[in-house]
Amino acid sequence: MLAVADGDLWMLSTPAGKSGFFYENWEHGGDEWERMAVPATECSRISEKFLDGERRQMGEIWFRQEYMCEFVDSGASMFDRDMVLRAFDDVEPLGI
Repeated sequence: MLAVADGDLWMLSTPAGKSGFFYENWEHGGDEWERMAVPATECSRISEKFLDGERRQMGEIWFRQEYMCEFVDSGASMFDRDMVLRAFDDVEPLGI
């Protein structure tokens, strides 16, 4: 559909961890993507009192993901994604 009509693709979502199509294109999609993020703290229609209650109820990690537009690790893994990727930065292939 996009190819035939030279259309645009709009993706609207809250981050859901550091994986998947949305994350990859947000972080590594290049200049062809325009990115807009509006954390809940910048929306005048959402009260600070409400956000404080949500933060207490859902915890910091889920709050940052759902209300602050942050891609965060779930905390379920032994090592977070960024740490694992950094481990490969200076690796040289074995001369097998």
